[in-house]
Amino acid sequence: MNLDALDTPALAVDVATMDRNLSRVSGDLARAGVAVRPHWKTSKCLEAARRQLALGAVGFTCSTPGEVRALGEAGIRGLLWAHLPVGTPKVGFAVEAVDRYGTTLIADSVEVARPLAEALAAAGLVADVFLEVDTGLGRTGVDPDAAVVVAALIAALPGLRLRGVMTHEGHLYGYGRDHEGLDAAAVASAECLVGVAEALRGEGHDIDVVSVGSTPGLAAGPYVSGVTEARPGTYVFNDGNQIRLGTCTLDGCALTVLARVVSTQRPGTVIIDAGSKALSSDAVTAETGYGMVLGVDGGPLLGVSFPRANEEHGFLVGPGTSSLAVGDLVRILPHHACATVNMWSELVAMQPDGSYERWPIVARH
Repeated sequence: MNLDALDTPALAVDVATMDRNLSRVSGDLARAGVAVRPHWKTSKCLEAARRQLALGAVGFTCSTPGEVRALGEAGIRGLLWAHLPVGTPKVGFAVEAVDRYGTTLIADSVEVARPLAEALAAAGLVADVFLEVDTGLGRTGVDPDAAVVVAALIAALPGLRLRGVMTHEGHLYGYGRDHEGLDAAAVASAECLVGVAEALRGEGHDIDVVSVGSTPGLAAGPYVSGVTEARPGTYVFNDGNQIRLGTCTLDGCALTVLARVVSTQRPGTVIIDAGSKALSSDAVTAETGYGMVLGVDGGPLLGVSFPRANEEHGFLVGPGTSSLAVGDLVRILPHHACATVNMWSELVAMQPDGSYERWPIVARH
């Protein structure tokens, strides 16, 4: 396509690459008998969601009320609100989400569950709820050793139907380039969750869903016997973090920020029109800066790095900058796709035939 026709900076998605990512993951998990409930926080894009549904997604995982509402109002069901709904506004929205969209909720304690149960019962509703289990991240989620006791307390409440267990193995990002260690940790996390599910069934609970969730764990965790569902998010686009974790290669990265060189006043440095409001610096390993610098063809620009940024300007440095002139286009592969997408109101969907469409990004913070 003629990228010169696009205003910059622009958030661009190679649709063919995205579709390959979606097809590969959906096909692999379907053959293993594992359902896919993608985390929608990565794309926040209804066009991407429809592609995932067409490939067999059973619904979507959401982080925020805005995400739940956007998908629900689009007529999409099978929604899991994977965030603890604490506080009067979120409890009120949880009731609305259950009533309007049949949303599944989560809890990791009776303190979280009780206000939900009371509000749902008052509304004459019963919601499916998953028990969130901490399998290593150390964020939210009940300790596995306490899961049986907490599950009993939650199941005894009106308005809630304990139906599954879930975890987010976000601690896998800490393994960096230790790919074998990452896969082993993904398996251990999934085995832990399966063990909790079996213990709850032993106490008489009907646990239908055993749900793991992360892109780094995709190669191993969902294939542990007893896992029924996977909730990857970043796989739709992939990013620099996933390259460093070994879950993809550069040719599997669909999302870049298109930028233009606007100044070459100082040797060894060029300035582009994409800064901290266009990209995330959220790297999972020791890398710093704002992403990998690529040429228009998608290949790396050797000898060029992106160490710092102002709000609307990026600083590219290194000997390779000598080949760049004012007006030249570059593409930046972000470290973290999810955080980058949330900064934009639309993306440019680059089609295989060279045309492009503008797809809205919704439910941003």
